[in-house]
Amino acid sequence: MGANAQALLDNIRLVVKGDSPAVEHVVIALLASGHVLLEDAPGVGKTVLGRSLAKSIHSDFARVQGTPDLLPSDLTGIQIYNQKEGSFEFRPGPLHRQIILMDEVNRATPKTQSALLEAMEERQISVDGVTHTLPQPFLVVATQNPIEQEGTYPLPEAQLDRFLLKSSLGYPERESEITILREQTLRHPIDDLKPVLTSEQVLELQTEVRKVEVSEVLLGYIVDLVRFTREQNRDITGVSPRGGLALRRACQAKAFLEGRTYVTPEDIQQLAAVTLGHRVYSLTDATGRMGLEVVADALEKVKVPV
Repeated sequence: MGANAQALLDNIRLVVKGDSPAVEHVVIALLASGHVLLEDAPGVGKTVLGRSLAKSIHSDFARVQGTPDLLPSDLTGIQIYNQKEGSFEFRPGPLHRQIILMDEVNRATPKTQSALLEAMEERQISVDGVTHTLPQPFLVVATQNPIEQEGTYPLPEAQLDRFLLKSSLGYPERESEITILREQTLRHPIDDLKPVLTSEQVLELQTEVRKVEVSEVLLGYIVDLVRFTREQNRDITGVSPRGGLALRRACQAKAFLEGRTYVTPEDIQQLAAVTLGHRVYSLTDATGRMGLEVVADALEKVKVPV
C-alpha cells in the first residue's frame, strides 16, 4: 500500500520540478481525506501541481477559476425546468467531481467561497432543500494569491479551518528552473502524465492511513500544542479541536507515505506549521504570519515527548 502512495508522489514530481514540500503536502492531504490550500505568487506552479495530482488519479476532475462574478450555483449546480417532461431536473456543478481545482479561490466573493463549506466538511451539498452526496474520494485543491495583491478577498476563518493543510511552493532552485525551461520547449510535461492510481485504490489507501498508530503520549503532545495557541495573551483566536484532529490525520498520512505504521514526534513537528498556522486567526493580521509565529513559539516551548 505504501508503495502505491510513493508512486503517486513520484508521478507528480515528473511534472512539478524541485524538492518543494508542497508536493508531499498535497499527497498527504489526499491520503488523510482532507483538502489543501496553496498560497503563493502567480506563476510558480500552483495550478500545475493541482492538475498533476488530478491526472495521476483515474478520477473525475473539474477546474474552477475564481472570479468576482462567480456564483454559488456555478459550483453546486442548479435546478432546471424541463419543459418536455414538465418537471425540474438537477444539473450538477463542478463540486460533484472527485478532484476539484479551485484556482485563485480568494478572487471569488465571500458568498461564493461559503458555498464550499458544506462540501468540504460534510461531503455533501444542499440545493433547493435537497441534499446531494458527493463522490468519493473528494478533494479540493484551492490556490490563492497573497492577500496583498489587488482583487483578492481574505478567506474567512471558518473557510480556512476546512483546509487540512496550507502550503506554499516557493520559487524553484536554479537547476530545477533550467529543467523547467528545457522540458517546456515544445509542450508541457503534464500532457504526457499518466494515472498511477484508481479511485478505488485511493479509498483503500485512505483506509490504511487511519490504521497508523498514534500513541497516547503523542496525542497529548498534539493537544498541548493546540492548547498553547489558545493561551497566548494576544488578540488572536487559537486552534480549535478540529485543528488537532487535522494534525493527527496529516501525521498518520506522512508516516504511511514513508512506510511506517506509527507516528513520531518529528512528524508532528514537521507538519505543525502547515496544519495549524492558518487556523490561528487575528483581526489585525490578514496575512496569516502571526499564526505561523504562534505555532513556532509552541514548538519551541511545549515539551517534546521522548
